[in-house]
Amino acid sequence: MLEHLTKENFNDFIKNNSLCVVDFWATWCGPCRMLTPVLEKINEENGYAIGKINVDEEEELALAFSVQAIPTLILFKDGKLTDKKVGYLPQNELVKWIKTYE
Repeated sequence: MLEHLTKENFNDFIKNNSLCVVDFWATWCGPCRMLTPVLEKINEENGYAIGKINVDEEEELALAFSVQAIPTLILFKDGKLTDKKVGYLPQNELVKWIKTYE
């Protein structure tokens, strides 16, 4: 299950998961809606921790990570921003990207 992140639980999420992906998205974003089931499948099949941040509800977090286009996926390793991808990516590319940092 994907975790709904807010400024209140964001830091705990990235600290409690040694490797995690955070998806910055919005309800009105078509590519974001296409990406959600892909992320759910990756979470289910691979067990990766994946959180979602609605940029309309959490503007502070979006600004803090310089999110200028959505979807933006940020990979955190040991609580630190490690890599960033912008735009829709298919499941196999996303899994390959995440595995690079295991």
